[in-house]
Amino acid sequence: MNRPLLEETVRTEWVDYNGHMNDAEYARVFSIAVDQLMNVLGIDASFRSKNHYSIYTLETHLCYLAEAHKDQTLHVSAQLLNHDDKRLHVFFIMENSDGEKLATSEQMLMGMDMEAGRPAPFPSPVSSRVQEFAKESGKSPYPDQAGRKIGIKKKKSSR
Repeated sequence: MNRPLLEETVRTEWVDYNGHMNDAEYARVFSIAVDQLMNVLGIDASFRSKNHYSIYTLETHLCYLAEAHKDQTLHVSAQLLNHDDKRLHVFFIMENSDGEKLATSEQMLMGMDMEAGRPAPFPSPVSSRVQEFAKESGKSPYPDQAGRKIGIKKKKSSR
């Protein structure tokens, strides 16, 4: 099961000269979803301040599947594909109110000790929530867009 994280509305300033949401704004919405995931895992502003611990994004792969338009409601959910003691491999899905997939974002996130400026294992209460998220996510099929790489396939020569 994908965990619902965020409901957002396409803002006027996010719409570009093509009449739909600009590509950078898809990344913004997914970034807001990461912040919401952090809150769900217990890494809210208070926790970050008290424990000097946060999550950084190491890598992102966005797939644009359909256009989003001004004032359209966006729903973002997440599935945990894999994790270890300090990393999360998360797959986010953005849909419209009709359930049409608009975009996906596959991300590698890393737990960070903010004082040391180094990766660090998830603190115990966060680790427990990660385990719960993993259990929920294990009930969902592996997403088609996950694990893709960018490239142009070479055509076979006719010689």
